[in-house]
Amino acid sequence: MKIIIAPDSFKGSLTALEAAEAMAHGVRQVYPTTELVLLPLADGGEGTVEALVTASGGQRVTTSVCGPACQSFVNAAWALLGAQGETAVIEMAAAAGLTLLPSELRNPLYSTTYGVGQLMLAAAYSGAKRIIVGLGGSATNDGGAGALQAMGVKFFDADGDLMRRQISGRDLIQISRLRMEGLSSIFRHIEITIASDVTNPLLGVNGASAVYGPQKGATEAIAAELETAMRNYSAVLSRDSGRDVSNWPGAGAAGGLGAGLMACFDAIAVSGIDLILDAAGFEEQLQGADFVFTGEGRIDAQTLQGKTISGVLKRCRKLGSIPVIAFAGSVNQEAAIALGLGAAFDISEGLPRDEAMRNAGKILSEAAARFMDTLAKDWETTSSPNSGRSDPYTPQ
Repeated sequence: MKIIIAPDSFKGSLTALEAAEAMAHGVRQVYPTTELVLLPLADGGEGTVEALVTASGGQRVTTSVCGPACQSFVNAAWALLGAQGETAVIEMAAAAGLTLLPSELRNPLYSTTYGVGQLMLAAAYSGAKRIIVGLGGSATNDGGAGALQAMGVKFFDADGDLMRRQISGRDLIQISRLRMEGLSSIFRHIEITIASDVTNPLLGVNGASAVYGPQKGATEAIAAELETAMRNYSAVLSRDSGRDVSNWPGAGAAGGLGAGLMACFDAIAVSGIDLILDAAGFEEQLQGADFVFTGEGRIDAQTLQGKTISGVLKRCRKLGSIPVIAFAGSVNQEAAIALGLGAAFDISEGLPRDEAMRNAGKILSEAAARFMDTLAKDWETTSSPNSGRSDPYTPQ
């Protein structure tokens, strides 16, 4: 039997690699000789650097940059991929992520992507010819203005004065013009790729401020203030960059960082999970597989919108009817049914949240073992799913 183990991280408790290893441990408790292929994944958010380094090899780098509140510096990890190091990959959350702020400081009026721009500069000066920016997990809603500022774009207020403080969400209302002449020339021949599972536009009811602002600490009143400020910024960005990206899919990703990079760098937006699946050679690894195990922290309506599990399912369907078994910290059964999973297991069902988070590896391993134990009871009388079973496998 061959099983591909390809989870995302279980945010706050397990990295994607730790989740994959926990599942593998559970499988081996029941089927010690099973062929296992571990492919830790990500969708552009947390774990993107680790997943691409695992898939492509490379060198991990740490750079000290401005944090999301610019009250202190953070040591942000990124990587140069492959033997030549011509592709750099960074996670914006490493410099401007929500988890970098204590709950009492989470307010997108005051958070900035300035440190993300510093990371991009570090990647550019490393000699990289391509920079991949993972856009998940942001604490910001500054339209990427902070990052652009760090890279040399000049912003001016209504009085024509240069804005010198690191720009955050509250400052967007003051911007009257921008000048790109100061943008570091080192970016002239660098391709920028943004990896995300978000397709939201920059503005409106589906935009960055309305949809994601509340997740970052914004009240209804603050979200409205952010939307007004973002509309001003969007108009200036469109006029002075010569490119109106406000309605482009993904422009609202990471509090509008997607829009800033699209407008000023002509950045290419790609599906984060597809990028990583391609790098991992996922389709080649699927050859001869009987099952694919995947998982992430939650299976809900958002899982349908290009997250890791849906990306894995799409690839598996492309090649046939390989059953996909998912494990998650919580499962919305309607979403699981809509996805068409072979089975979906809520590994923390009935447990207090703190206990489930603290013991996530053990609980996940036990859930995988229980599935394998159920499978073992009927495997002898049922043909391999990869050898002719037409319907998704569901344990009896």
